[in-house]
Amino acid sequence: MKDKFFKYIEKLQDSITSKLELIDGAATFQEDIWKRPEGGGGRTRVIENGAVFEKGGVNISGVHGKLPASMQAYFKVGDVDFFACGLSLVLHPKNPMAPTVHANWRYFEMYNEQGDVIDQWFGGGQDLTPYYLFEDDAIHFHQTCKNACDKHNPDFYPAYKKRCDDYFHNSHRNEARGIGGLFFDYCKATENMSMEQWYAFVSEVGDSFLEAYVPILEKRIHLPYTSEERNWQEIRRGRYVEFNLVHDKGTLFGLKTNGRIESILMSLPPHVQWVYDHHPEPNSREEQLIRVLKTPVEWVS
Repeated sequence: MKDKFFKYIEKLQDSITSKLELIDGAATFQEDIWKRPEGGGGRTRVIENGAVFEKGGVNISGVHGKLPASMQAYFKVGDVDFFACGLSLVLHPKNPMAPTVHANWRYFEMYNEQGDVIDQWFGGGQDLTPYYLFEDDAIHFHQTCKNACDKHNPDFYPAYKKRCDDYFHNSHRNEARGIGGLFFDYCKATENMSMEQWYAFVSEVGDSFLEAYVPILEKRIHLPYTSEERNWQEIRRGRYVEFNLVHDKGTLFGLKTNGRIESILMSLPPHVQWVYDHHPEPNSREEQLIRVLKTPVEWVS
């Protein structure tokens, strides 16, 4: 399974970066192949200062070795070996009318002293972080997520949509990071779902990413915007940074397993603001976004 999934994310990285380069039209992805001393490595691809993307990364990695003591405590296991692979992406468009997007699809195994697999699971999801709310964008993104889920189980979308709302939440701000999408983790074999079936589901979601995001991006990247709207984008990017550094489990796992810092923190936007005690104007489009971030919305039924 680990070989099958790693080959899948290699191909997915190629298809996503190729499409995004066509959309940008000016910048291309810089590729960085790296090795992890303890075992494994990855292929980082970053695009910066383009016509569309101010910064973006589409990274894959496959790492293995002894599970560090800090993560043994987290997973409540003893001295075990592990393998983890996944694709992680974050895209920050320049235009504040175009949303930031994040996605991640991953696979994990743990082994005993004899090298036997003692645990394995999939995880991942995709979520949208707009700076200005366009309801048709939110509906399109969530409908695409639901369509991918419904091909495998009609219960998946409502369950994983709620998990996304719960997970991507800046509890210290009492607001969501964005308008959600899907989040699933610890997807293990059961009598109802084999690992092959979980692979089919996760790859279905991964294959849906471009369909979910590209139409939104292409509608918004040429819209006019003001310097005030750009300032709002940078203030909201600050909330994005706060989540990734304070709450995100993927960031924690990467840092605690001696991951590559540049790849782990590629999600951070280049231009961001923290304005003291900032509040949007009453009844403005900015306040409209905040109201939605305070209470999750059911975008599709």
